[in-house]
Amino acid sequence: MTRILTRLLGRLPIGWLQLTHSRGRLIAALAGVAFANVLVFVQLAILGSMSIATGRPYDFFESGLMISAADADSMTDGSNVARQWLFQALAHPQVTAGAPLFVGNVTLQHAGTTMSLTTFGVDPTQPAFLSPALRPGAELLTLPESGIIDRLTRGLDPQDAAAIGPSWPATLEVRGRTLTVYGSFEGGGGFGVDGFLVVSDQTFLKIVQNRQTGAPDHILLALAPGADADQVAQDLRGMISDRTLRIRSYAQARAEDIAYQQTRRPTGIIFGFGVIIGVLVGLVIVYQVLSTDVADHIHEYATFKAIGYRQRFLLGIVLEEALILAILGAGPGYLIARALIAGMRKATNLPLELGTSTAVAVVVGTAMACALSGALATRRLALADPADLF
Repeated sequence: MTRILTRLLGRLPIGWLQLTHSRGRLIAALAGVAFANVLVFVQLAILGSMSIATGRPYDFFESGLMISAADADSMTDGSNVARQWLFQALAHPQVTAGAPLFVGNVTLQHAGTTMSLTTFGVDPTQPAFLSPALRPGAELLTLPESGIIDRLTRGLDPQDAAAIGPSWPATLEVRGRTLTVYGSFEGGGGFGVDGFLVVSDQTFLKIVQNRQTGAPDHILLALAPGADADQVAQDLRGMISDRTLRIRSYAQARAEDIAYQQTRRPTGIIFGFGVIIGVLVGLVIVYQVLSTDVADHIHEYATFKAIGYRQRFLLGIVLEEALILAILGAGPGYLIARALIAGMRKATNLPLELGTSTAVAVVVGTAMACALSGALATRRLALADPADLF
């Protein structure tokens, strides 16, 4: 390692030699950096899974525009909208079709297990608004009190879920009714529910209390090929009588929902602070290690200054140590974080992933944080006279 660093730096790797001089201190420093990396990796994975889980329901449908109530900050909350706005929107020449979308959380029982599912009520006669994965099951939704269930639902046996089909349906109990599911799709649990369920709008009104056919949660609109979604949305804001409605492109609604969950909901804010805390922990640990190292070798640094070496050379030594700690500590942190994330994913069924780009960004960020700690640790050397350091 010393030879490699000598070739890379063009000089003796003084920082590496100082770090390896005390093996115990080096191991403790690497453990601290790895711990900070684990914190950041895990928090970023959780924050990323929130984005995936928030955006996942939007993948179940296809739409050009979405009309929602003014207080609908996400797909699953907010007031209802009047169905009459659908008919007003159809007057626009670029709007080719529209469909109501009902959304509600339903508690169901299956094989002695209670599950909370985000349930969507759709018009089965308009399968074009369903995603390709759900479209084949649209005909099944025309059957009375039928549905299609998320096969990744927490509490649902994976083998039983995979076997669900028209010839092997499953039954759920909800509000004293029997709901038969004839198909399944791949959804996945979120932070607030165990999974998803898609039923017809008529079935939805039977299993969800206090809902009316004329008041869906959202209205989905299909646009003519080549239509400008933003321009049509602007036109509809002037055409529809209710000026408080949120009329947005479907992609914009998704992006705003994710931003709302990450920046305004307590869970997203907490995970965001978790990332910041992990970075601060790494800064403090590396600063303590490097400042202690500078203090222990203060006479050597004083000698360098006395014989004419500039502050830049001394800073280079400390930065060398900082980058070595960052690189060597990132590997164990990454491996530990992957193991923890895999265990959390299996236990919670959340879409927890640690992508390559995220890992690279964390390693680069760790190196920058270590470099900052190194710069702070050399402040005493910058202004001191060599004689004062002996």
